[in-house]
Order: sequence, then C-alpha cells, then structure tokens
Amino acid sequence: MRPINVITSPFPGFATDLQSPIMALSTLADGTSYIRETIFDGRYTLVSELNKLGAKVEVAGNAALVHGPNVLKGTEVTAHDLRSGIALILAGLAADGETIVAPGYPIDRGHASVAARLTTLGADIAVEPVTDRVNA
Repeated sequence: MRPINVITSPFPGFATDLQSPIMALSTLADGTSYIRETIFDGRYTLVSELNKLGAKVEVAGNAALVHGPNVLKGTEVTAHDLRSGIALILAGLAADGETIVAPGYPIDRGHASVAARLTTLGADIAVEPVTDRVNA
C-alpha cells in the first residue's frame, strides 16, 4: 500500500465518515500519510487506540500524520464511537494476535451483524454479547 493525502470536506469531497477507516488502513502503507479533518473536532480519538496496536500516528492541530508501515499487534482498544469502532475492527483484522474492541454496541448499532458479515469474507471475528466486546 502507498501513503495518501486526505482532506475531509462536505459533499462532493472526501467524506468525514471515511476518515477513521482510511486512517486505520494507512497504518499499513509504506510511508507517511497526511489526514486533515476539516468538519468535526474530536475525530482523532482513534489515534491513541491505533497507537496501542503499534501504529505510529501523531496529531498536529487538525491534521494527523500516519507513519507506516506498522506491524500491528492485538490488544484491547476502546471504540469511542461508531467510526472509530469500525476502524479498530479493520486494524484488529490486520493485527497479529487477538484484538478486543469494546464497547461493541456503537459498532453494532451502525453496522448490524458486522461480525457475521465479515466472517463470510473470511474474517476470524466474534462478538461476546455479555461483555459487549468484539474480538478481531
């Protein structure tokens, strides 16, 4: 994968809802990706969680620099919202070992049966309803 430059903007620009998943994927790119959020403050809660997985992401103002490629390692991470949750599932699927994403309810609320749908694509993923965690 190659690094990217992304600046979110209203339609027809790059959708802010895709910023978190593209950040997760850019941790695997060979080089530094630049992601600038222009619509919502606080969309970088994902950064600390990706860094727990072994990513090298830094925030400078309203921009994030994602240095890659990274070897991601499974660990327990927090889904602060729907977008960060789905991005953490993507990162967890790319990580070595088990990744636990909790809480799972914001993810399932926005992406019903996401674990079942990803399993049909070959993912090793499960939902633990009692603890409300997603293991990727």
